[in-house]
This record gives sequence, structure tokens and C-alpha cells, in this order.
Amino acid sequence: MANLFKLRKRTKKKPLSDYLKSELSQQESDEQSEQKSSQQQNEQAEDWEKELSKSKDYKKTYYVNQATGKKFYFTYLTSLVDDKILDNNVLPALLEGNFNKIADVKKLLPIADVKISSNVNDIAKNLLSGYVMLTMEGDTNEFSFISAQKMIVRSVTAPEIEFSVIGPKEAFVESIEQNINLIRRRLPVKELIAEEFIVGKLSQTKVAVLYFEGITNEEIVNTARQRITDIEKDEIADSSFFTQMISDNGNSPFPQLLDTERPDRVTSSLSEGKIVILVDGSPHALIGPTTLTEFFNSFEDYFLNWILASFIRLIRLFAVTFSIMITPLYVAVVTYHYELIPKDLLVTLVTSRRVVPFPPILEVLFLEVTIELLREAGARLPTKVGQTIGIVGGIVIGTASVEAGLTSNVLLIFIALSALASFTTPVYQMSNTIRILRFPFLFMAQLWGLIGITISFCFLLIHLVRLTSLGFPFMEPIFPFRRQDFKDALFRFPFKNQAYRPQFLRTKNPVRFSKEKSHEKKDIDE
Repeated sequence: MANLFKLRKRTKKKPLSDYLKSELSQQESDEQSEQKSSQQQNEQAEDWEKELSKSKDYKKTYYVNQATGKKFYFTYLTSLVDDKILDNNVLPALLEGNFNKIADVKKLLPIADVKISSNVNDIAKNLLSGYVMLTMEGDTNEFSFISAQKMIVRSVTAPEIEFSVIGPKEAFVESIEQNINLIRRRLPVKELIAEEFIVGKLSQTKVAVLYFEGITNEEIVNTARQRITDIEKDEIADSSFFTQMISDNGNSPFPQLLDTERPDRVTSSLSEGKIVILVDGSPHALIGPTTLTEFFNSFEDYFLNWILASFIRLIRLFAVTFSIMITPLYVAVVTYHYELIPKDLLVTLVTSRRVVPFPPILEVLFLEVTIELLREAGARLPTKVGQTIGIVGGIVIGTASVEAGLTSNVLLIFIALSALASFTTPVYQMSNTIRILRFPFLFMAQLWGLIGITISFCFLLIHLVRLTSLGFPFMEPIFPFRRQDFKDALFRFPFKNQAYRPQFLRTKNPVRFSKEKSHEKKDIDE
């Protein structure tokens, strides 16, 4: 009996009052948590309104619906919102329609981008993106965001840096949406993917990575994704920031991503299996992976006959080599190896330097720095004044320096040809690199003559061989050697011989078109 009594005592139910007490305490805790959350939301709402109301362009107005008598409020930033969208599309529908609750906004407005939210954290973000916040009197838990962005963009113009006589006359603008539009109009296929990222803690810059699904190597896309998401910077102003931040070697003077303002060049690179990076606010696109030979190829080459295009490419390569090597060779030969100069030319050279009081290295540095000063001044001054300064300054200073006996007339000719040859590079970033390269060669030529030039060339070659672009070799197809990719590198072969995409990209679909069918030329009567 004692054991039975103990068992009954253990299984005895709790009194009803205990259950009621526990349920009441649970309800009280739930009510307290709800009050805390609502209090936090009110505090957050007061915070964003307190901060934004300090700005001059902050505006909050109220209206009354004529049918229901409901009062609603508009909150927005006047600098980011287009008043015409509000006056023509939004207000007439909300004032005259059957507007009772926030959910009715999507039915009444003829605007696709309308969002309904109850998260206070979304308010500041959407207001700063050009949305209009709609709230109703008495309902502070739910609000609507209406897209009414003011788009201030310039019209599409002709390329200024990569101008071509033949071909399209369109260039990118500062709007990323319009730039994607220019690309998609040329490549209207569903396989073209555009992934968007937000970079910059303060600027919140939109960045798009474009590639072809089913063609582009996933390794390239993943590398670009990782490097973009790893960027920690408060402000991104231009695509040139990305060239420095996601390049494989940030200490190299050589650009490892190809910068272009031409949509046709971008579409051609995408079809090859490369990726393209667009930055909102920048009229330039970045193409990668890229190779050294691409920086000396103009897209106008594809608009010409393959023989003419190949000849022009060889001229560019010769001009670049001449621009870098001519003044170091002058210093080396005149300082150490004058026996290499033919006798007839030696007489002319000695006569031109007879009254020059400086050694060859100072003579060359004086003219090189003068050319760089004229070039920089011409680039920074207004267009008309800059052209005048460049032409008049070059003639006056060059003539005066020769007459004053500071430099020889032979060297002046070499410097002028060197500056002219450096302008043949189609890509601006590479032309800046070429301007810098001649100075290390000059100092090495002064120290050890032709041996110094050879040592400098070896160091340059080692650096280029080790350089990569998004993990792919920068010196391809020279190193590693790719015979197939030489068809569009130093020379441009006919289109029918370019049936395969670049081999070094390891694309998913390496075939562009049938090589056999491209050689068939049947007439209509055959």
C-alpha cells in the first residue's frame, strides 16, 4: 500500500491554477518581447528619419485619397527622384483609385518595380537608391517602395581613345545598365550571363561580370568572383580601380586587364570565352584574361583585309621596339661603342655634338623629360590650348636647344621619332608603360653600354614570362607556345582560318564554326 501511495503521489497532476499561472507568464513574456521589438523598430525609424532629415533634399508630403478619404505620405530624396514619374504615373492613380491599404498599391500603379516591406532596415537603403516610400496614416508597420529614379546619363557618342575610321561609332557611357544594353543588343542570346556585385562600403558601387555560359571556363569566372568579393574599400570611382585591385601582380607596370571603351571589342572578347567587368560610373570595360599581344592590336584590324591588318600590326610592334630602344642605343653607342658607327655617320654625329657640353646621358634625359612635360601639359590643358602647346612648344624648345648647343640635332630627330612611335600603341594604359620602360634602359646603357641593355631586356623578359592575367599566362602564345593562337596574335589570319577559340582559355566549347564549311564557296547555281 505504501508503494502504491508513492506511485500515485508521483503521477499526481498539477493543479489548474499552476497551469494558468504558467500560461499567463508566457503571455506576459510574449507581450514584452513584442513591445521590445516594436520599440526597437520605432527607434530605428526615428534614427533614419533623424539622419536623412538633416539633408536639404529630404522631403515628406501627405495627400488624401478622394474616394476613401485615406491620408498617405510620400517620403523621398528630391535629388534622386524624378518628379515627372510622381506627377504623371503615381499620384493620379493613388488620389482617384480605390486606395484603402498598402497592398492596393501594386494594383493601382502602372509601375512594375513596386515593393512592399515591413522591415525598417530597408528604408534608408531604398530611399538612397531613388525609391519613394509610401506610408498610410495609422499604419506604421507596413510601407511600400515605388521606383522613381532620376536617370542622368549622357548620350552614346563616338569613341575618343580607340577611335576607328571604319566600323561602329559607339562608345560606353557611365551608366552600367546602358552599357549592358549596348552589349546585349549585339549578343541577344540567353547564354550571356550578367552577375551583379555591390562593392564599396560608402559608394555601394554596382559591378557586373559578364560571361557566356557553356563557353567561358568556370575557373575564370570563379577567380573574378572571389577577387571582387574580397575587395575591401570604402569607395570605387572607376573601373581603373579594379585594374589595380584584382590584378595578379599589383607591382607590375604592365596592365593585366584590357581596358576598352568599345562595345564591339567587348562582344568579340565575350564570344572568345573571356569575361568582361563593368563598373557603374565608368565608361570603360575590363576584359580578362588578356595577353601582351592584345595590347598592340586595334579592333579596327578586323575591319581591314587580313594582309593590311597584319602589316599594320608589324608596324606597331616595330614602333614600340624603336620607341623603347633608340635612345638607350644612342647613349650606349656614343659612350662606349662608337666603333660600331659607320665612318660617314660618325663624322655627322661628331659635328652635331661638337659644341654640346654635356655627356650623352644628360643630353638624352633633358630632351626625354621635355617631351614628357609637353605631353603631360597637352593632356591636362583644354583641347585647343593643349594642341597648341604641344606643337609650338616642341618646335620652339627643340630648335632653341639645338641652336644653344645643349643638344645635338641628330638626337633631337631620334627623340621626336621615339615620341611619335610611342603613340602607335592602341591601348592607352600600355602606351604609359612604354613611356616608363625607356628610362631603366637608359640608365643601364649609361652604366654598361650594350651589355646593360641586354641585362635590362633579360629582366624585362623574365618579368613578362612570370606575369599572369587572372591566373593565365600573359606572354601566350609566345610562352607557352601555342601555334593555333598565333593566327590572331602578331599576325591576323583570314576569318576562315580562325575556327577555334583561343586555346589557352580552355573554353568549354572550343569550336567557333565548322572549318570545313567555311572553305566552301558555292555559287547559287551549283
